[in-house]
Amino acid sequence: MTIENASPFFAWDVSSYLALFLIVAFLIVSIDQLFADDSAITDPQTKKKSFLGKLLYFVCFLRFKKSEKYLNRPKLVQWSAEFYPVLLLVFLLRGFVVEPFRIPSNSMMPTLLTGDFILVSKYDYGISLPILNKKIVEFKKPERGDVVVFRYPNYEKKPDYKGADFIKRVIGIPGDKITYQNDHLRVNGNKIAYKDFGLYQGVESGIQMTGFKYKRELLDNNPHDILLDPKGHSRGVKATVPAGHYFVMGDNRSRSSDSRFWGFVPEKYIIGKAFGIWMHWDDSVKLDRVGGFD
Repeated sequence: MTIENASPFFAWDVSSYLALFLIVAFLIVSIDQLFADDSAITDPQTKKKSFLGKLLYFVCFLRFKKSEKYLNRPKLVQWSAEFYPVLLLVFLLRGFVVEPFRIPSNSMMPTLLTGDFILVSKYDYGISLPILNKKIVEFKKPERGDVVVFRYPNYEKKPDYKGADFIKRVIGIPGDKITYQNDHLRVNGNKIAYKDFGLYQGVESGIQMTGFKYKRELLDNNPHDILLDPKGHSRGVKATVPAGHYFVMGDNRSRSSDSRFWGFVPEKYIIGKAFGIWMHWDDSVKLDRVGGFD
């Protein structure tokens, strides 16, 4: 399935609500400035500033000078002006630098556990406009083995998955011929090698994975650990990745809903590259998880 069949990328999420608040707050304070006493604007020190400088300062802080206060204005104006700079900074950091996500399932075990809070780089592949995820500057393309967060394309148009964000590993890039049979991966006819680590010992929500086959898949320059169900092979597939799309799978092969089931991920739907764990909370806090994952 290709992007023509995918649901729209836009969805109401944290960034969307932040943007809505910023727009509303900007309008509230701007309208208030039109009707308020403009003595603050005619302050001699403020007058010396260029119009562009004053405008830029107002866009960032909803005030024309540092000492400007809104204590005599309605509460709505006060709250808008006070919260605006902090939320603007949060919006810019989430939109252009790094965004936090929580792992909700076991599909990426053993690399990521349920309850891991991860960081996702928003600039690794390029610079994209927040909310629309429209790329304006490209640095590089996703590579085989990268762990990416993406907006679920929802080809099936399921209401429960509208606007959902998924995390999986890139297995195939545009043009690749992917074969996954009997839990062995081939890329463009080349059989990928594996290292056997024995049996896996699960913890917390992943305790049911105890006894699963624990292996390392030596995929290009991004080797990674995977889990295989000892009771049977997971879903197989043969596919050729179309242009502008990627084939992804979870590391817990028998417990992952991925490209084997619902198709390819449009490049435009990739939000960023996951790179680190900053907290873990499932049954308990696990400090040994912090700083893990590359």
